[in-house]
Order: sequence, then C-alpha cells, then structure tokens
Amino acid sequence: MRIGTRGSPLALAQSELVRAALAAAHPELAGASAIELVVIKTTGDKVLDRPLAEIGGKGLFTKEIDEALLDRRIDLAVHSMKDVPTVLPEGIVIAAMPERADPRDVLLAPGARRLAELAAGTIVGTASLRRAAQVLAVRPDCRVVPLRGNVQTRLAKLERGEVGATLLAAAGLARLGLGTAGGSPLEAAEMLPAVAQGAIGIACRAEDTRIRELLAPLADAPTMRRVAAERALLARLDGNCRTPIAALATLGPEGLVLEGLLAAPDGSRVARARQVGAPEEAERLGREAGEALLREGQHWAAG
Repeated sequence: MRIGTRGSPLALAQSELVRAALAAAHPELAGASAIELVVIKTTGDKVLDRPLAEIGGKGLFTKEIDEALLDRRIDLAVHSMKDVPTVLPEGIVIAAMPERADPRDVLLAPGARRLAELAAGTIVGTASLRRAAQVLAVRPDCRVVPLRGNVQTRLAKLERGEVGATLLAAAGLARLGLGTAGGSPLEAAEMLPAVAQGAIGIACRAEDTRIRELLAPLADAPTMRRVAAERALLARLDGNCRTPIAALATLGPEGLVLEGLLAAPDGSRVARARQVGAPEEAERLGREAGEALLREGQHWAAG
C-alpha cells in the first residue's frame, strides 16, 4: 500500500499517524514494507516567496498528489483537511477522517498570552488572511507581514526577531511533538480557526473498494460531521485564500453548533453566523450559515 504525502515534517508526521492506525486496525499490514510513504512535492511547497492567494490558493498543496492518485502511482493520500478544496477532482473521495485534534490556533509572542496583550505596533507574521483579519479586527495598531514556510521555519523567524508574534495551528505543533511551543492557545471567541483545522483527511480513488474497506475503521463519525458542516459553509461562500473565512463546529448537549465568520482582509468588518441543529443536518447547517454570511458580505459590497 502506497501513501502519498507532502514532504514537510508535519505532513510526514500525519502520514505516520495514518500508517500506524492502519497497521493497528489490520495486523496483516504491520510489516515494515507493507505500507510505503511516497513523498510528492507540490507547487505549494515549491513557491515560498509569494502568498498562496497569488499563486492559486490551497489546491496547490493537493493538486500533484491528486494526479498521482488518479494515475495509480499511489493508493491513498493523507491531507490536512484545511488544505483540501471543497470540490474534489472527479474520481477521488475523502474516505476517512480520524478523530480531530485541537482545532485552535496558538499565539506565539514573547510576553503575551492574548491578542490584547501584544505590545503596541507589534509586527505579526502570518500568511493566513483569516488570521490577519482577526488580529487586525481587535488590534488595528499591529502590522501584519507575510510569513510562509513550514512550522520550524516560522518558529526560527520568530526566534530571530524577524517578527514579534505569529500564530500556528495547535494540532500541527502537537503532532510535531512541540506541545504549544511556549505559546498560548486562543479560544474560538478570540480567533476562530480555519475550516477543518486539526482534521486529517485520507483520500483514495472512489472506485477502489478494497482501500475504502481498509480505511473504514479509521473514520471518526463526529469529526466527519463537524468537518462536513464547516466545509458546507465554505462551499456556499465559494471560499478561497483571497477571502478571510473561519468556522468551527462542535458537538454537545445542544447538538451540532456551528460558528462561522467572514471578514474584510483589513479587519475593518467582521460578520458572524451561528447555526444549531441535529448532527445529521451538518451540511444544511453549514449552507445556512454560509448563506447568512454571504448576505452580509453582499451588504458590504452594496454599501
């Protein structure tokens, strides 16, 4: 079995988690050579000097891997779900998502645990329009500058003082064995996460019933419902890297609770939507939340 993956330390760590889960669910796959990792370099990994929005968006982290899957060079692929476009290539499905990790963002800033505690005029490094907009909404005095590269690269730039603060996904830091890297997780009320942040998606060919059966034990139903709601919101907004969009679905006594956000890139306007309903209605709740945010965005444009 061949697993396609990006070559970053985080992508490899996530693929190792999937390999271990497969071996645990299917002892016949536990041999050293039964599951092979195939590293595929994507356009998003090659171009690091420009924001994603300028070179084509998040699909650049999955395009070459999708091609390898359809060409049968690999049997399945491991993705960060936040990098997966809402419309999948024909013939590819997300067959399973293991249990979601912490979806929050972590603020890394010497002497600050919350955005309100950042020193006046702090330079915040991030390549995410979503993070930038939410920072500027509460701290318009801060200056946001582009900061790309893998987790280790961004941490090194913070250590060298190239920026005064940055934000990273809690799940990514944890999967790299870094804990919170000395930073502070931000609750959703302060920094709403990216759609599907913390979730791993395992893709395969739709026709490959053998692989789909092997992946079935790795599928966590609550995670898949939460992500379905968030991605339905994103799809309704036709979201891409040029639009600051955030969403988080949770499951609790009320059922499925979806919080969504649409912002102006400079943080000057922020719209929020909330939907509550049965978990089985995840996609409908997502569409309705997306519709509410879309109306607000159209109102901004009209104004």
